[in-house]
Amino acid sequence: MIFVFVFIFGLALGSFLNVVINRLGSDKSALKGRSVCPHCRAVIAWYDNIPLISFAILGARCRSCHQKISWQYPLVELGTAIALVLLYFRFDIMPTFWGYALFTAFLIIIFVYDLKTYLILDRVSVPAMGIACIVSILLGRDVVSLLLGATLGAGFFAAQFFLSGGTWVGDGDIRLGAVMGLMLGWQLLLVALFIAYVIGAAVGIVLLASRRKQASSQVPFGPFLTLATFVTLLYGQELLTWYVNVALL
Repeated sequence: MIFVFVFIFGLALGSFLNVVINRLGSDKSALKGRSVCPHCRAVIAWYDNIPLISFAILGARCRSCHQKISWQYPLVELGTAIALVLLYFRFDIMPTFWGYALFTAFLIIIFVYDLKTYLILDRVSVPAMGIACIVSILLGRDVVSLLLGATLGAGFFAAQFFLSGGTWVGDGDIRLGAVMGLMLGWQLLLVALFIAYVIGAAVGIVLLASRRKQASSQVPFGPFLTLATFVTLLYGQELLTWYVNVALL
């Protein structure tokens, strides 16, 4: 039954992450002020702000102006809840669960904001670096591996950025590479990068085949990197062990 409470906690966390995401582009603090409708600016009552439930009861429309409510809200809430449940089943309620839950919160913010704006903001990635470093050390990770991972992650994308003049990747990906390295260490960073490029290639093929994108279209890479990082947090060590065993056959 603990996973039910984890799921509910994940919904609440997802609701908070929506507030953070929506206020990133402004000077408004995520911790201060009531949530308002982005269309009519009416203050949202607490009973209209219950994760998933209020969205369904309101029929995805604002109570005041009846404009549509973005599907971002329930999707982020549900996605965060599912992510935390997966972490719970993988690590139980242990320090690793709480540390990775914090990592996941940053990853979700970067995922959604980059998907919406094609930007990875320093005001998210820089604090994420510090949190990732501190939490990873507290979880007993090797400091050398973490620093090497941050260097490799940032250097990998920095090389692409400068070689292409910023056309292959954005400068935000450089900081995200450092975040990934500090969350994973250098070995699992390589696993995450491999997963990200596989997912990116698969999605790219689907988008081209469906004519939703052209070969010259810009696609944010942050969502692939953050998703791959989360998968690696869950199963990276097993994937690395499997690959090494296969390579040695």
